[in-house]
Amino acid sequence: MLVVGPTANIEGTMWDDGHPFAFTILWSPIPVITWLFPFIGHMGIGTSEGIVCDFQGPYYVSDRGRSMAFGNPTRALKVDISSLDGGSELWDECIRQANAEYNTRIHNLFCDNCHSHVAYALNAMSLKAFGIQRWDMVKLCFLTFFKARFLSLRGFVA
Repeated sequence: MLVVGPTANIEGTMWDDGHPFAFTILWSPIPVITWLFPFIGHMGIGTSEGIVCDFQGPYYVSDRGRSMAFGNPTRALKVDISSLDGGSELWDECIRQANAEYNTRIHNLFCDNCHSHVAYALNAMSLKAFGIQRWDMVKLCFLTFFKARFLSLRGFVA
């Protein structure tokens, strides 16, 4: 596996807290679509314990592991929660709320999708990070495209 960046390691510990995907916004490519439009991909969010949650399709949010709808995440953006009132408990509770809400929704590729699920969680916790206060799918798309660290390039071409 090709790994880029000094702390990016999908197999080992990526962050100081010991959970590879804790407090992260995660991204993976969607075959063919990402090849044509490199800024478009699939998105998820990591709980405080590194469990990946992603809205995978109509009425279904996966919250059981470290893989996403299109395989392992290939990019990750660590979120600093030090200024978040409620800390990791609030982070996890808002992800649970987003999961519960999106388990009742139809997936729509253009307006209510995996990016919207992550934005819902971040807005529920009133997170202010990366100069953003109100989260939406477009802001998340470009934030991950320009700021997220590559974990693996293998997933991009698979």
